[in-house]
Amino acid sequence: MAEAQTAAPPAGAAAPDARRWQALVYIAVAQLMVSVDSTIVNIALPSAQRALHISDSNRQWVVTAYMLAFGGLLLLGGRISDMIGRKRAFLIGVIGFGLASALGGVAMDTGMLLTARALQGAFGALLAPAGLSLLAVTFTEPGERAKAFGVFSAIAGSGSAVGLILGGVLTEYLNWRWSLFVNVGFALVVVAGALAFVRSEEGETERTKLDITGTLLSVAGVVALVYGFTLADTEGWTATPTLALFAACVVLLALFVVVEKRSAAPLLPLRIVTERNRAGVFASQALAVITMFGLLLFLTYYFQEVRGYSPLMTGVAFLPMVAGMLIGAGQFASRMMPKMAPRWIMGPGFFVAALGMLLLTQLDVNSSYPLLVLPGQLLFGIGLGLAFTPAMSLATHGVDDNETGVASAMINASQQLGGSIGTALLNTIAASTTATWLASHSGGADLENRAAVHGYAAAVWWTVGILVLAGLVILFTSNLPKPDQSENAPGEGTAVHM
Repeated sequence: MAEAQTAAPPAGAAAPDARRWQALVYIAVAQLMVSVDSTIVNIALPSAQRALHISDSNRQWVVTAYMLAFGGLLLLGGRISDMIGRKRAFLIGVIGFGLASALGGVAMDTGMLLTARALQGAFGALLAPAGLSLLAVTFTEPGERAKAFGVFSAIAGSGSAVGLILGGVLTEYLNWRWSLFVNVGFALVVVAGALAFVRSEEGETERTKLDITGTLLSVAGVVALVYGFTLADTEGWTATPTLALFAACVVLLALFVVVEKRSAAPLLPLRIVTERNRAGVFASQALAVITMFGLLLFLTYYFQEVRGYSPLMTGVAFLPMVAGMLIGAGQFASRMMPKMAPRWIMGPGFFVAALGMLLLTQLDVNSSYPLLVLPGQLLFGIGLGLAFTPAMSLATHGVDDNETGVASAMINASQQLGGSIGTALLNTIAASTTATWLASHSGGADLENRAAVHGYAAAVWWTVGILVLAGLVILFTSNLPKPDQSENAPGEGTAVHM
């Protein structure tokens, strides 16, 4: 990537890192590795289940072990990044993620694979906030910052769909183990690039004690929440274990807030989440990711079970969504961010994504891919590309440099929460709608497929409303002006209090 030409920095200001654009490439590739891993194993799971003789009751843990570790440890990973240094935390996360992936690739039994997946989640929870905070402190000039976050958010947002494509290719032409081994290659490239191009800043570490009580409460609370949504998907929303986990989550997180208010060195300074602009970003991101994971789930089943696509063709069928995200983030949002207030980019972005989902509510067994599915995915992708790009930047807006790690962890945590809710909530809606439709219809060709697609379409209607809500949330909570009206460019380490 060619280095952008910028004006000379003002006297006394730190000169931009000459290698910042090369650093962006490797930080983005690391984020791609983590994003891809959220879905690549889903495509390979049936093959892995047969090879390792994983029971039907245990197969969900191949996905859940990763989600629980990643979601539960994000805040801790962000705080560790602030304490030991962003680059150091980033490298430890990448190396650990690669080693855990290798362990999973050579797994000989269920326990070994589940251990590897949990380790992937743990190291991903260190890597993800460290990478985002590195980006926040590397690009401080508004125009460059917009371009950098455009690239980063496009890759982060499209990684899940890329995982489906890559998983299909590797599973169909090699075997399921390569869906894990591929991360070793990613990790080697990122480590080499980070050592060469990512700058370590003097004075970036925070020499404070780790908030052990807050750490234990946050990990337990988030794990209870994520696992609760996972159980809701399999056991039902009113099952005793599901309700017990949700109740435990409320108690644990309430205690966490009390502890953080009293702590001299809190794991999560509450001002990170109570400042209205960041609060709006975190909430809207969680809502948006609900819809993305729901769409990935439904279209995967639609392509493979209803239309009979192979794993590879299923991955290819998601390309319009990936292309849309790249267009929305790279072509539109990155050019608009230096000129417009964030809410006038994000709000319309959510509404464009809702329009794409509105098209997909018309899905039926014989829907035309080029006339309905393709434009629906494309609009959805463009909308999320517009909405995600400013969000990545706003997550660290006005945060002191020694807290960018934990602020970055919060945007990842909100997305992880959205993914967990989306899979459980929308799958439950689709399943119940399908069952109701079957009960009121009998006979006819392709009855089960018609019932399933009716359930998918009903759940997609919910995503339209969720995306409209996300747009309204950001329009009513964000009050930041366009960058050239701000006293300080976002992310330059100056705390703001609103």
